[in-house]
Amino acid sequence: QVQLVESGGGLVQAGGSLRLSCVVSENIFRFNTMGWYRQAPGKQRELVATITSGGSTSYADSVKGRFTISRDNAKNTMYLQMNNLKPDDAAVYYCNRARTFLVWGQGTQVTVSS
Repeated sequence: QVQLVESGGGLVQAGGSLRLSCVVSENIFRFNTMGWYRQAPGKQRELVATITSGGSTSYADSVKGRFTISRDNAKNTMYLQMNNLKPDDAAVYYCNRARTFLVWGQGTQVTVSS
C-alpha cells in the first residue's frame, strides 16, 4: 500500500516559518490531486491546500497568502511552505490525496507560540 510520511514540524514563534515535507512511497502525483490537511485538538481535520496533477494550487482562506504548496515529482515529495505562522495554525499536519484517501500517515506537529 502507498505510504505517506510527513516531517518538518516543530515549535516556532508567531510570525515564523516552517517547511513541511511529505514523502510518498509511490509516484502518484501524476494522477492525483494531493492535499495538506491539519487537525487541531478538539477540531475536525480540515483541508489546507491542494495541488492538482497539472500543478494548479488552491488554499483555504485562512492560509491564503501565507502558505505555499508544491511538489517534486522526481523525489515523490510534496511540500508546504508556511510563512507568518499564527497560533491558530498550530495542529498536526497530514498529507493525503484530495479524494479517496490513502491510509493516513502519522502527521507532523506544528506548534506556534504567541
